[in-house]
Amino acid sequence: MTHTLAAFCTHEEDIKKSRFLAYAGPVASVVEAMALFARHGDPAATHNCWAYRIGNAYRFNDNGEPGGTAGQPILRAIDGQGFDRVAVLVVRWYGGIKLGAGGLVRAYGGCAANCLRLGERVELIDTAVAHCRCDFAELAMLRARLAGMGVAVRDEHFDEQGAALALEVPRTQLAELEHIVANITRGRGQWAIEAG
Repeated sequence: MTHTLAAFCTHEEDIKKSRFLAYAGPVASVVEAMALFARHGDPAATHNCWAYRIGNAYRFNDNGEPGGTAGQPILRAIDGQGFDRVAVLVVRWYGGIKLGAGGLVRAYGGCAANCLRLGERVELIDTAVAHCRCDFAELAMLRARLAGMGVAVRDEHFDEQGAALALEVPRTQLAELEHIVANITRGRGQWAIEAG
């Protein structure tokens, strides 16, 4: 079971006089992740290290720390807690005491992990986009059934034949919803699943 964060969260730690401040948030795209890093990074800080995981896409940055001591531990914190569609930035202000490679790994990974533990988790549900059509007379009943199933209406178009809907449907409910649409429209409604 994979989760994302319900909302943005932060966590701060002082480790051997260095201050570490972690920012974590849900992201749907690489653009959103990079925007989070740009918005919360501090140019006056010693290091702004980060990682994100969005499905199979991931990236991390050590921002001047020794290779593998900051970005990778942040990514491991994300993956280790079963998160997806999450970006984490850890900002460090150097306090004068060197932590060594192991100490940096523990500091960056630990601060990121603690920040993620503080955030509220939301289960990610695998969805598909389904397109269906119905007559105007059937639309109210169809909307009522959709609302009770956790289906989101992404788009609606109306023409002289009725309504065309694009729906975001949990994959586990596709067959059931196809059956419901067929019953409500008495077999006249169109149904198609978007590839992807």
